[in-house]
Amino acid sequence: MNQPSRFVLTFPRSDGVALGIVLLILIVTTLTGCTRHEPVAAAIRPVLLTQVVPGSGAQTAVFAGEVKPRYESDLAFRIGGKIVSRGVDAGARVRKGQVLARLDPADLALQTESAEAQVAAARVDHEFAQAELNRHENLLKQKFISASALDAKRNAMKATQAKLEQTQANLAVTRNQAAYAQLLAPEDGVITAVAAEAGQVVAAGQLVMRYAREREREVEIAVPEARIAEVQQAQQIAVMLAADPDTRYRGQVREVSPAVDPVTRTFAVRVSVIDPTPAMQWGMTAKVVLADAGSGTASLLPSTALHQASDGRPALWVYDPAIGTVSLRPVAITQYREDGVVIAAGLTAGEWVVATGANKLHEGQQVRPYVGAGRPVPPEPTVPAAAATARVN
Repeated sequence: MNQPSRFVLTFPRSDGVALGIVLLILIVTTLTGCTRHEPVAAAIRPVLLTQVVPGSGAQTAVFAGEVKPRYESDLAFRIGGKIVSRGVDAGARVRKGQVLARLDPADLALQTESAEAQVAAARVDHEFAQAELNRHENLLKQKFISASALDAKRNAMKATQAKLEQTQANLAVTRNQAAYAQLLAPEDGVITAVAAEAGQVVAAGQLVMRYAREREREVEIAVPEARIAEVQQAQQIAVMLAADPDTRYRGQVREVSPAVDPVTRTFAVRVSVIDPTPAMQWGMTAKVVLADAGSGTASLLPSTALHQASDGRPALWVYDPAIGTVSLRPVAITQYREDGVVIAAGLTAGEWVVATGANKLHEGQQVRPYVGAGRPVPPEPTVPAAAATARVN
């Protein structure tokens, strides 16, 4: 009976090593063909996000300035003399009528006594001339003197009367000067500078102190001549202190200098602070920010966030924090600037937009927000999207 033929693979004894290698290859190939491949999850790409902030695209101009009082005046004595006391220092708050400094009253007292003595002498002369006039009037009635002699006495009496009035006026002036020996505060305010000390001899009108009213404050800025119209037409003006940049004060342009500075070629502009607080002290550094009210709803985003939709319109990748995916959305651009693009429509306040790497994404792709130091963090996805899988046959 015939037996079925068998194929037998034979190797020489000297090829034992080669035989082992071939058997190992056959075993690995058989096992590999029987193993099922598990799906491989697609890698989640990290992206840098930025949030949509309405009003961030508004055109702004910033000018540095100094806080100054609106009303500031130099205080001086109306007469000359030696300062014997000074009651306040620079930075002191004073009340209306408060004594700030005094002059030596000794000379003024002597001048007052001299003026009083002159008045007394003039009154005696006037009384004597009046008595002489009365006697000569009686002598004229008795025909002992002529009319011309009476007229002479009448003129002498009028001269003494004028002399008396003159000395009385001089006495009033001297008494006023005695009151001028005290330097008084004209209104409630602050002493911003002191230019004289006790023991110093000053002349009438010489600067002793500089005074400023407490109630009103302004910021003085220097504006180039090419931007004067921008300042005058500004719709919104904000004032911020360098020491407190988080607090904004409302401002209003009060005065624009009619002449340009010959050295800096800038105009001095005074911006009144509508609602100042005690924290705004004179001499502090402040910034005046001019904003364009017409672009209050536009958003400024990085230029690297721009992409192109299928119809050629500009678009952005909007991140959905609920499922952690991105979708392409067309937007309307109003302006291209050095610091980004201004988006007028197509986005909602608070949405998150991919800031960089827009050309590496596709519709519905799951991404992971990049969390860096000092960057805002979007909320975590509440419904994870289905991970993309790839199967190898």
